[in-house]
Amino acid sequence: MSSSRKTPAALLRSLRQQAFRPTGGTSADLEKRQEFTIDELAREAGSTVRNVRAYQDRGLLPPPEKRGRTGIYSDVHLARLKIIGALLERGYTLNNIRDLLSAWEEGRDLNDILGLEVAVTSWRNPQVPSYVDYQDLIDDFGEDITPEVMTKAVSLGYIVPEGMRLRVPYPRVYNAGKELVEAGVPLDAVLTHVRLVRQEVDKLAERFIGMIIQHLVDDKYGENSLPQGEDVATLAEFITRIRPLAEAVVNDELGRVLEKSINKVLVDRLENVLAHLEKHH
Repeated sequence: MSSSRKTPAALLRSLRQQAFRPTGGTSADLEKRQEFTIDELAREAGSTVRNVRAYQDRGLLPPPEKRGRTGIYSDVHLARLKIIGALLERGYTLNNIRDLLSAWEEGRDLNDILGLEVAVTSWRNPQVPSYVDYQDLIDDFGEDITPEVMTKAVSLGYIVPEGMRLRVPYPRVYNAGKELVEAGVPLDAVLTHVRLVRQEVDKLAERFIGMIIQHLVDDKYGENSLPQGEDVATLAEFITRIRPLAEAVVNDELGRVLEKSINKVLVDRLENVLAHLEKHH
């Protein structure tokens, strides 16, 4: 592992692409303290009970609040667990992560640290997931919902099988696909184009987050450091407000480009029609 990856800044940088991606809830949810049993915590974080206990034993995860014989975990534990998981996926060992977290916590107020971790890992999708069964899927998309198309929809995360039902994390995308299919656009074509759009949106998000990190962290502390003092809490509070700011920019720009593209397509088509009429008269 390179020395640059062992700096405290790696803790935030390693999450630039992953932790800011939407996963459910709103910024207002950060004000509501969530509580979990160990099973619920592991499931919410995509981990296992065994891993949660192992991280506690190694000092990576703070102990739960005891209520009788039951340990109760909070959104603080969930945030730390997500950070651990994200760093493990990037090739860090548990010892590396412990060193990073120790360096990150050194000289900083614990409440500010936990607030930033929760903010970074809780920028979620504001839509409430809906559920459908397999018959609903057939009713909505008919013959378009082939096994191959189903596999593509699942891989994109728009349909999540859960036993005998299907979770739809993004109902607006589902309904948009349904309307396009009803209008005559094949579902496979819709998903193919959605995959291409996602690649461009990923790049847009990375540029936007990169801009924020550069001006709020890098320019002030350098590329191998993280915020100090009051700036930790300030950054955490700002992160919770990023989503509406980013959405406003993207929505306005998308609306502008859509109008421009639609007008161009319409004018081009009219020119072709006129040229065809002139050719045959």
